[in-house]
Amino acid sequence: MYRYYAIALFLVLAGSTSASATPIYDVVIRNGTIYDGSGGSPFVADVAINGDRIAAIAPHIDGSGRTEVDARGKAVSPGFINMLAHPEESLIADGRGLSDLAQGVTLEVIGEDSMGPLTPEMIRLGEERQSDIKYKITWTTLGGYLDMLQKKGISPNVASFVGAGTVRTNLLCEADVQPTLAQLEAMQGLVKQAMEEGALGLTDALIYSPNTYAKTPELIALAKVSAKCGGIYIAHLRSEGDRLEEGVQESIDIAEASGAPAEIYHFKQAGRDSWPKLDKVVAMINAARARGTRITANMYTYTAGATGLDAAMPSWVQDGGLEKWIARLKDPAIRARVKAEMLDAHPKTWENIYAGAGPEGTLLLAFKNPKLKPLAGKTLAEVAKMRGESPEDTAIDLVIEDGSRVGVAYFLMSEDSVRREVALPWMSFGSDEAAPAPEGVFLLAKSHPRAYGNFARLLGKYVRENHDLTLQDAVHRLSGFPAQNLSLADRGLLKAGYYADVVVFDPNTIADRATYAVPDQLAVGVEDVLVNGGFAFKDGKPTGASTGRVVRGRAWTGATGGGCRASASDWSWSK
Repeated sequence: MYRYYAIALFLVLAGSTSASATPIYDVVIRNGTIYDGSGGSPFVADVAINGDRIAAIAPHIDGSGRTEVDARGKAVSPGFINMLAHPEESLIADGRGLSDLAQGVTLEVIGEDSMGPLTPEMIRLGEERQSDIKYKITWTTLGGYLDMLQKKGISPNVASFVGAGTVRTNLLCEADVQPTLAQLEAMQGLVKQAMEEGALGLTDALIYSPNTYAKTPELIALAKVSAKCGGIYIAHLRSEGDRLEEGVQESIDIAEASGAPAEIYHFKQAGRDSWPKLDKVVAMINAARARGTRITANMYTYTAGATGLDAAMPSWVQDGGLEKWIARLKDPAIRARVKAEMLDAHPKTWENIYAGAGPEGTLLLAFKNPKLKPLAGKTLAEVAKMRGESPEDTAIDLVIEDGSRVGVAYFLMSEDSVRREVALPWMSFGSDEAAPAPEGVFLLAKSHPRAYGNFARLLGKYVRENHDLTLQDAVHRLSGFPAQNLSLADRGLLKAGYYADVVVFDPNTIADRATYAVPDQLAVGVEDVLVNGGFAFKDGKPTGASTGRVVRGRAWTGATGGGCRASASDWSWSK
């Protein structure tokens, strides 16, 4: 009897030992073609995930996953990084970030105009100027906004810069004035505070008021603080057209003076007269990089940009903010002066985006006034003809009637240039858009199709169809390359120990579906998206899971050893 019990106990223990030796993972992705984000050649392997990290990558992983994904014939890559994202408000309305999630985006990098630090007056105006998405501003700092998002629940990760324009408005309101030494020091203090709350660096949008009122020395002073905090400087150039070379040189100068890397937002040559400048500015950037200056760029994969009718009017009329701008436009003498300047294709004191596109190339997208919403999707030329007035009068009237800058798309760029730019080795990619869904409040306005198609268009049109770059290079510049530029720890690569931000997609079918006429169409070809190890997108559909986190910069005081350092040279920068 005892002998039988002993044998039975031995068999139970042996079975238990055998079972414990067989690993069980949370997720195993089988037989996919791995594009690991490094730019190296793809290879077929399994990927095992435990918790929020990649546990192993191997030709065959023993054991099993609680969830198994058959990726045979599919590409498996790191999640994509949207280097210029604007879901600051759309994630408040819908935390899924669906238009980007459906393309494989797992990190939204925001902050061209950051959501903090804010004064009571900035909060009041921020709530008054809201359009279709309504929300209470319950935070005053950039860190407070980021905490709010994470507490609310989001599917993608989010990281943010601190906006030089936001900091300027905090101290100087929206006026065309220069800071005193005391005010500049206070602005530097606000940058330091935001960096220690997790900002990745300093950003600016230099064609817009009040940002455009800042001079280069002011930007250098703020960028130096960001650099001491391990941050980079990233900017919408002061000019992308007439003074493009000067705009590029300014960013190079700020990088060299601050001691930190710099990046150019949505690299382009705006307006037909500027198309021949591509070779010159590429040569400028290559020369700066050759002498050790760390400068890169990002872009979207379309020939039209999107902004507002503020980019069609001189900056002087916008001094003091939206409300003062509109009040001035109602003055007949000022209106006549603005119209005359709008017709000047090459003004010396501001960037005339409207002249580069013309009324036929100015597509109206978004209004807040319900009476004007039916005009969305029409060109300015069409609406001017309907109203029986000049396009310039129409643009002015629309701003007054809508009480907003009015969202528009401007057709400015060359397709030949886009094809050349996507192949540049120092180029990453950003949508410069929100992350909406084709439903609900988002259908009250038109989007630029880049909101739904920027990344899928790169992989479908420029990789698969045009062969302008290889798939492994495209994945590298959607993941490992921007992660390195931003000094993000343990993100951007498929590598054991890294965060499990993973995309499974079909390289033969991934494509954009959004058009200018019907922009609210999700891309196709992405099957699964994991964010921090959790499925945010499964079998081609969003799960609604709050898988996203705030990804913070190197000076974040919530991290071990955080805080700003004495010199930018104290940080180790990747080249």
